[in-house]
Amino acid sequence: MAGRASGIHRLTALQVMRARRDASDGGGLMLRVPRSATGGPVWVFRFTSPTGKRREMGLGPVAQSSAEAAGASLREARAAAARARALLRDHVDPIEHEREQREAARREEEAKKAAARAAQVTLIRFARRYHEQHVEPIRSDKHGKQWLASVEGPPTDSRTPEQNAARRLLDALLQRPIDSIAPLDVLDALVPLCRATPETGRRVFQRLGAIFDAAVLEGLRGDNPCAPIKRELFKRAGRQQRGHFAAMPHARLPDFVRRLRAAEGTAARALEFLILTASRTSEALGAEWREIDFAARTWTVSAHRMKARVPHVVYLSDRALEILEAQRELHAGSRYVFPSTRGDDAPLSNMALAMTLRRLGERAITVHGFRATFSTACHELALARSDAIEACLAHREADRVAAAYNRAQFVVERRALLQAWADYCDGEAPASNVLPLARAA
Repeated sequence: MAGRASGIHRLTALQVMRARRDASDGGGLMLRVPRSATGGPVWVFRFTSPTGKRREMGLGPVAQSSAEAAGASLREARAAAARARALLRDHVDPIEHEREQREAARREEEAKKAAARAAQVTLIRFARRYHEQHVEPIRSDKHGKQWLASVEGPPTDSRTPEQNAARRLLDALLQRPIDSIAPLDVLDALVPLCRATPETGRRVFQRLGAIFDAAVLEGLRGDNPCAPIKRELFKRAGRQQRGHFAAMPHARLPDFVRRLRAAEGTAARALEFLILTASRTSEALGAEWREIDFAARTWTVSAHRMKARVPHVVYLSDRALEILEAQRELHAGSRYVFPSTRGDDAPLSNMALAMTLRRLGERAITVHGFRATFSTACHELALARSDAIEACLAHREADRVAAAYNRAQFVVERRALLQAWADYCDGEAPASNVLPLARAA
C-alpha cells in the first residue's frame, strides 16, 4: 500500500465510491468533489502544457452508485489520463489535441452531410437555383431566359436530329448528382456541342464554370471540373485559329447574303439584319419595336442589353429598314422584332441562327464571326476610318473616340459606313463616298 500511496493508481474502487472530498490517483489524475451541493464528483487531469502553462482537463463524471460502477469509472479515467500523458511525452497539449479531434470530427460530419445533400442535387437542379439567385437579379428577362436556355437547350420535342446529337451527352450530364461529375465528363459532354455550334458551346462552358464555382462555395463539390479542360475542349472541338469565332472571308459574303435572302423564315431575316448592323447575337435577337425609330432610321439598343452597359445607336441602311418593315407587317403585335416561332412573347433563340447557317452549308462559320467579317472588310476595303468601324461595333473605345470628334460628323460617317456595308453585302463594289472624320480642334 505504501507504493500505491506514493505513485500512481493510488485509489481503490471502494474509495472512489465513498469519496466525499478531493482525492489524487497520482500521475495528474484527480477525483474532484464540488464544493456546492449541486453536481457530483468529476475526474480531472492536471498537467503542465508544452508551453509551461498549468492546465486542467475534465475527463467526465465519477460513478459512485456501486463498487463495481466506481471501479469501471476509475479504469476509464486512468486510461484517459494515460493517453494524455502519452501526448505530453510527444510535446502535444491534450486539451488542444482533443479540440482538434472534435473539430476534425465536426468537419467530417459536415462533409458527410454535404455529400448527402449533393447526392440529392443534380446539376440541372443546382443550375436553375443558381440562375434564380445570381442571374435573374442582374439580367433582363430576355437575357435571363437565354442564359438558362443555353444550358438546358431547346425542348426535346422541338429539336432537330442534329441538335439532339450535339446535346445527348450534355442532357445526361445535367441529370447527374453535381458532386459525381468529373472533368472528363464535362469534356465529353461539351465537345459535340462545341463542334456543332461553337458559340453556344463556348457560352455553355462559361456558364457551367460559374455554376460549378457556386457549388464549390456551397460545399457541394471540392473543385470546379471546368477549370482543367478549357484548352483541351477547344482543341478537340477544332476551334478556328482566327480569333475566338470562325469568321466568313468577306469576299464570300455577297454570295452568302444572296443565298440567305432566298431562304424563308424569321431566322434568315434576323441573321441578315445581324450582318447588316454588325450587332451581337443577343442584341439582334432581343431587338424590340420600342428601340426602332423609323423616321430617324435608327435602332437604339438599351444599355442593359449592351456588353458595355451603355446605349448603342445603330444607323439603319436601306436594306435593314426593308427587313424591319417586313417584320412589322408580320409581327406588329409582338414585343420583339424577331419573335420565337413558339410565340410572340419571346425572342428567337441563338440556335435558330446557328441552324440557318448549317442549312446553308456553313458549318464552319459562327454567327458571332460576322462581326469579325465586318471589321476585316471595312478595314481592308477602306470603307471608313478605324474609329468609325469600332464605333459601329460598339467597342468600349468608341465612346472615348466619339468624345474627341465633332459628334455630328461622327454620326454622318457611321451612317454612311453602314450603308456602304449594306451595298457591299448586296454585291456592289465599294465606293469612295465615306466621309472623312475630322478631328475636333
